[in-house]
Order: sequence, then structure tokens, then C-alpha cells
Amino acid sequence: MASENDDVKPKLDLVLNYEGTPDITVKVKQNMPFQKIFDAAEKRFGKEPGTFKFVFEGKRLNPRETPASVGMENGDMIDAMLEQLGGGAC
Repeated sequence: MASENDDVKPKLDLVLNYEGTPDITVKVKQNMPFQKIFDAAEKRFGKEPGTFKFVFEGKRLNPRETPASVGMENGDMIDAMLEQLGGGAC
């Protein structure tokens, strides 16, 4: 008889931080693409898709990367920052 834990993939609790709002903790699989996490975060923070850029340890996260590919551990924090476009001449 197989153990109940044989089919369970390790999950991480990641903390999403956006200035001025309470932090959100999400439970994710290590191989889940960040795009799914980003979509959920924008929805939870009440923002339109593409509003934020997401940063971990000073490095911008690519939507195709995964927590495992950037070496995340349980309890790590992802910072959500407003994406700024423009800056051209007036």
C-alpha cells in the first residue's frame, strides 16, 4: 500500500508584498510558472494584468521561470512593484 505522501509534490509558501497592502501568502508547487502566481497576485491586489513587475532578491522575475529555477525556499518574499512605462520627451 502506497503512502499518502508519495503523490504529493513539495509546496512552498511564498509571500507577496505590495506597498500599502497586507502581504499575501500563496502556496505553490516548485515547478509552477510564475505567470500563474503573477495573475493570482494582481487579481488579489485588485489590479489589471500587467500592472506589476515582480522582484525576488533584487532580480526581476520572468513569467516563464519557476520558484525552483530561481532557488526559492519556503517563506521567501516576492515584491510587487508598479510597472512604469514611458519617460519619453514631452
